[in-house]
Amino acid sequence: MRRWWLLLMAMLIGQGALAQGVAPAGSPVAMHGRLAVQGNRVVDAQGCPFAVQGMSLFWSQWQPRYYNAKTVAWLVRDWRVSAVRAAIAAQSGGYDTQPAVETAKAEAVIDAAIAQGVYVVVDWHAHQPRPADAVRFFSHIARKYRGVPNLIYEPYNEPLPEHGWADILKPYHMQVIGAIRAIDPGAFVVAGTRSWSQDVDEAAADPLPFRNVAYTLHYYAATHKAALRAKADLALKRGIALFVTEYGTTAANGDAPIDAAEARIWWDWCARNGISHLNWSIANKDEASAVLKPGVTALAGWGERDLTDSGRLVRARLRAER
Repeated sequence: MRRWWLLLMAMLIGQGALAQGVAPAGSPVAMHGRLAVQGNRVVDAQGCPFAVQGMSLFWSQWQPRYYNAKTVAWLVRDWRVSAVRAAIAAQSGGYDTQPAVETAKAEAVIDAAIAQGVYVVVDWHAHQPRPADAVRFFSHIARKYRGVPNLIYEPYNEPLPEHGWADILKPYHMQVIGAIRAIDPGAFVVAGTRSWSQDVDEAAADPLPFRNVAYTLHYYAATHKAALRAKADLALKRGIALFVTEYGTTAANGDAPIDAAEARIWWDWCARNGISHLNWSIANKDEASAVLKPGVTALAGWGERDLTDSGRLVRARLRAER
């Protein structure tokens, strides 16, 4: 009887350890711990500059099949990602109409990332500000996963150009990040910036009054080139840290053409500046930025023939970086 009780307690302790984010030995989170910001760099728990590389899932309400442990495990094993991104739809039939369903999708990806010892960006995938819903969603996530080092909070994916930093976005972030930090004071947050997360220089001129906040930079290689890198360089000079939670090898609409040469310039720029990057996207949608061909239905185990041109390009880069 005593032996049975000890086994049960060991099992429960093990499950509790997993829930609290104890990472598998040798995994990125086990080696680097919770991320933070020092100056204009993201650093690991030892204070050393550290950048993650990985993949973003597609809008959760439109490609939900990949929000599962099997897909995350395959990305870690075969694509060698150190981070995944759950793009939780705020609108268009997402959290606005089915909050419990979308929250469950986020939790499935978070739990899978914890099990694999990789980082997970929990992205409020929105173009319009919905602070009340965002506070509700992130407060739940923060209460459930408080202190888990894998978590990276992204409270606003891509604000539109008309959403000014000073009058709309900064007050939004104050409210939503404030709610997260009230529950999880050490949370690492990536704050969205104006114009589809490109006006990082504007945010750098009037930064948020929080510690451990990086700012979102998005680019699509066939559209965004040296001019956007110049804005990002200025933001870094002004002292903020950047984090590319979404990028594409394609045009800004997510479709052809693919610009492999410019994608490599961006990758090298990220590496030179210690900036994390996650590719858009794990999907089998019929568009160039999806890494899977439209007829592919498997959740994992994809071979070269299953991948699009962008998928093969990105996978090769990720495998070379780790």
